[in-house]
Amino acid sequence: MRKKKKNRNAVLVPLLITVAFFVLWELFCWAFKVDVFILPRPSVILASMWNHHTIILTNSIQTFVTTMLGFGLAVAVGLLLGMLVGASPAVYQGVYPIMVGLNSIPKVAIVPILVIWFGIGAVPAVLTAFSIAFFPIMVNVATGLATMEPELRDVLRSLGARKSHILWKVGVPRSMPFFFASLKVAIGMAFIGSVVSETMASNNGIGFLMMTASARFDVPLVFAGLFVIALMGVGMYEFFAALERRVTFWAMRGNEIVT
Repeated sequence: MRKKKKNRNAVLVPLLITVAFFVLWELFCWAFKVDVFILPRPSVILASMWNHHTIILTNSIQTFVTTMLGFGLAVAVGLLLGMLVGASPAVYQGVYPIMVGLNSIPKVAIVPILVIWFGIGAVPAVLTAFSIAFFPIMVNVATGLATMEPELRDVLRSLGARKSHILWKVGVPRSMPFFFASLKVAIGMAFIGSVVSETMASNNGIGFLMMTASARFDVPLVFAGLFVIALMGVGMYEFFAALERRVTFWAMRGNEIVT
């Protein structure tokens, strides 16, 4: 009974806070007569979403597909590099500084280069999503492997385990909580990368829709695009959070959160 009550509260509390936030937003704009051009009310934004639902849906699908492609590539590359960096001190010393340097480059700055290489379209959006999402995955996987206790390594070696056995049987499972934590961070960053690229180098997608709407001074449609991006981000975050609870339940502080 207590478990069901906690699960119900875990859903109701964020929902009530979210509803209260939008109600206060609505009342603030209404009470102070805030112009729609400055800050549209949530009701006006929802009306804009309904009036433009076809074009919003089409562009949302485009953004979601490009984001998932870039994110999938980031997971593959980040997981591979994270395992190499975390398992080998030599690779860590040689590759990690390069990765940090590349991650320090503003992703907005690489979009024009991607346009020169691949032209305007989905490819720059996919690569931008990849470039901004793979680093947290790589760092977390490498951290999970590199922080394995030396005593545990020594015990396993004394029992005859080879380095590859230690990596796959102990290191990889141990890094899974770090890996899933990175997925929840990286998916939001992947959406940011896609939208940034779409605002600069695309003829479709939510970013392109927001740019064209802002050029027409259609502020409610711009906010509608922001709402859609937020909804997709929250949805994917919750998906990976649920997957994390299922796969790495043994690492959680209490089985009552497992659903």
